[in-house]
Amino acid sequence: TLTAGTPQLDEVLTWHGWSREAVVQTAAALEQNASHPLAQAITAAAGAAATGEIAQFRTIRGKGVSGILDGKPLLLGNAALMQDNAVALQQAQPDIERLSRQGATPVLLAQDGELVGLIALRDQLRPESKAALARLRQTGYRLMMLTGDREETARAIAQEAGIDEVIAGVLPEAKAQTIAALQQQGRRVAMVGDGINDAPALAQADVGIAMGGGSDVAVETAPITLMRADLNSVADALALSSATLRNIRQNLLGAFIYNSLGIPLAAGVLYPLTGALLSPVVAGAAMALSSITVVGNANRLLRFRPTTRQ
Repeated sequence: TLTAGTPQLDEVLTWHGWSREAVVQTAAALEQNASHPLAQAITAAAGAAATGEIAQFRTIRGKGVSGILDGKPLLLGNAALMQDNAVALQQAQPDIERLSRQGATPVLLAQDGELVGLIALRDQLRPESKAALARLRQTGYRLMMLTGDREETARAIAQEAGIDEVIAGVLPEAKAQTIAALQQQGRRVAMVGDGINDAPALAQADVGIAMGGGSDVAVETAPITLMRADLNSVADALALSSATLRNIRQNLLGAFIYNSLGIPLAAGVLYPLTGALLSPVVAGAAMALSSITVVGNANRLLRFRPTTRQ
């Protein structure tokens, strides 16, 4: 949600005689049926060259994908996927750390248990991200990033965006567990997400906010769905929510004062002292006036504009 559109291919490294084109095309063949933003970036970089029939394709949640191309087993994903399958990463480790510090996401390709390529994908912050996050912080929110990326990559993006805390390398279910842990500490959590993997966390949060253009699962799970994929909409929605609560409190206070005065008068509390009774016509008019007052105050929200967006 912090970044704009599909990540861009930034750098490709190869080993064991593989060419740049072969690495990108093989990775694209594995990802051609996937919908993840990283997969879309790889297939876009390969273009029409992404061909090949993948057998035994499998998605390893939070780590990558696997399959067989031309009878040779392939792995494509993060370092954890390679380590789980005993793929040696010593030769690539310096580049993985360098690219991660620069804010890129390293995607590793292995064939027959041997590392053959690394594709670095880089996200660009949305133009409005910094300003929108600054608005949220000024309102009193503590900003936290939950991501499956490497910690170095996540921290580079968080520093650029101005995020307070980073929890990286988490699987989808761990996002929900992290939110539950925060709630047990007495914190109220608003979760903003747009992907399938964000759905458990959106359901767990006190307030789940799905971004416009996000996955159907995220939209159906979150109580709030924004029509625009603009982080300023998050700040606007929270500001409008606060204004709505203030309006409700004003109406409740007005109704309490009105009824505290009107009900005793209607009951004849002044009759023993002054002989005065409240006319039904006056009582009816006062009741109508109270309803008009409440509705009029509520309608002020139609003209509400967040202060920093005016």
